[in-house]
Amino acid sequence: MSPKIGRPTKDPKTHETRIRMSDEDIRLLQICCEKTGLSKADVIRRGIREVYEKIK
Repeated sequence: MSPKIGRPTKDPKTHETRIRMSDEDIRLLQICCEKTGLSKADVIRRGIREVYEKIK
């Protein structure tokens, strides 16, 4: 079997994390996605970076 072929990227996403979220967290995440046009993963990644910048 040949390796997976896709578009090359400079920032491969090789790690996966599962989290538990409340109904309210899901509602807020969906609103963020609708308003920004970003995916759930992108909204979460931006949130991580925003918190990181605040604590630096």
